[in-house]
Amino acid sequence: MVRLPLSPVELARGRALGALLRAARADRSMLDVALAAGVSPETLRKIETGRIATPSFGTVAAVAAVVGLSLDEVWREVRRVGEDVAVGRTVSADDTADVA
Repeated sequence: MVRLPLSPVELARGRALGALLRAARADRSMLDVALAAGVSPETLRKIETGRIATPSFGTVAAVAAVVGLSLDEVWREVRRVGEDVAVGRTVSADDTADVA
């Protein structure tokens, strides 16, 4: 199976998701959050850095719950960034940490 390359919108959403989760994690260690969410620290690291731009729903839900974010908050932020990129607005990393 060949996976199609991700679009600029999908990549921006992935970076926004990672930044949001990282900001919400705050001073908790990556190891503690990953273990509490039932994912590997490597997976969490890749999500937070945008290297996994489209993690599974279950993974997002688990990490969001551990860091105290509702899925509504996560989707609102990720969708906003995607819409900004789709219409050509520049999105910085600082724009994605406002919710946390």
